[in-house]
Amino acid sequence: MRVHLGCDHAGLNLKSHLIARLTELEYEVVDHGPFVYDALDDYPVFCIRAAEGVARDRAAGIADSLGVVIGGSGNGEQMAANKVEGIRAALVWSDETAKLARDHNNAQVVAVGGRMHALEDMTRFVEVFLSEPFSNDERHVRRIDQLTAYDKDGVRPALPESAKGLGPAEDQD
Repeated sequence: MRVHLGCDHAGLNLKSHLIARLTELEYEVVDHGPFVYDALDDYPVFCIRAAEGVARDRAAGIADSLGVVIGGSGNGEQMAANKVEGIRAALVWSDETAKLARDHNNAQVVAVGGRMHALEDMTRFVEVFLSEPFSNDERHVRRIDQLTAYDKDGVRPALPESAKGLGPAEDQD
C-alpha cells in the first residue's frame, strides 16, 4: 500500500516517526513535506499535495493508496485535504474514529493532531485507519454517493418523506 504524508511544523515529529514506522511495516511512503522545521510554514502547501497524490494514484487505478495529514490539531489539515476533488479526509482522535473513517466513510485521507495525543496513540490511530477496509455496506455507499453527487452538481439530497414540512421553508424540496 502506498501512503502519502503531508504536515506542517506541528506535525513534523510525528511525520518523521510515521515514515520510519510505516516503512518498517512495508508500506510505500511518499513524503510531501515539509522536510525542515519552519515555524511559519503553511499546512495547505503540504497537505493538499499529499491528498492530490492519493487522488492521482486512485485515478491511475492504484486503489490501495491512502494519505495521512498532520498538524497541531488536525483540523486545518483535514480541511485542506478535503478541498482536493474526490478526496474524503477524516479527523481522527481515537481508535474508533479511525476505524469508522474507513469502515463507514471510505475516507482516503486521515488527519491527526500532533499536539493532541501521545505519539503512541497517534501512531495507533494511523495504523488502525490504514488497516481497516471499507465495509461496502449499502447504506454507507448510498451516503457517500450523496456526498459525491453534491460535490459534482451542488444539488442537495432529497429530504425523506418523514422530514418534509418539519424544517424551514428553504429546506423543503
